[in-house]
Amino acid sequence: MSQALLAGLARTTRPQSMVRRFLALDAVVTGANGLAYALAAGPLGELLGVDSALLLGLGLFLTAFAAGVGWLASRPQPPALAVKLVVDANLLWAVLSLVALAAWLDPTTAGLVWTPMQAGTVAGFAVLQWSALRAAGR
Repeated sequence: MSQALLAGLARTTRPQSMVRRFLALDAVVTGANGLAYALAAGPLGELLGVDSALLLGLGLFLTAFAAGVGWLASRPQPPALAVKLVVDANLLWAVLSLVALAAWLDPTTAGLVWTPMQAGTVAGFAVLQWSALRAAGR
């Protein structure tokens, strides 16, 4: 991904700002998803065809993860190792989502659409964060 494209997406030409903005966007989206899973586990479980206890646990985890990513985004210069851990966690989440879909989930049609869509979104965050981190290292 080119630095110009990254700068356009982040609306800044400063690489550290790009890292922080992509982390912040991840924190907002992940936090909203986590809160939705935690606060509406029953209805969302029925809609997606996923056990509500699993969604509640995932929601609590995602909310805590989002808080950590948000804190990292608030640092003037997020440590590269911490950003790499977020990237790795996002990639792991995306892969495990697809594995769960194939291996043990029995989702509804909505779940069949939602699971790969959210996995792709999370993988997209990982790519943006990694690319911005590499640009900041130059």
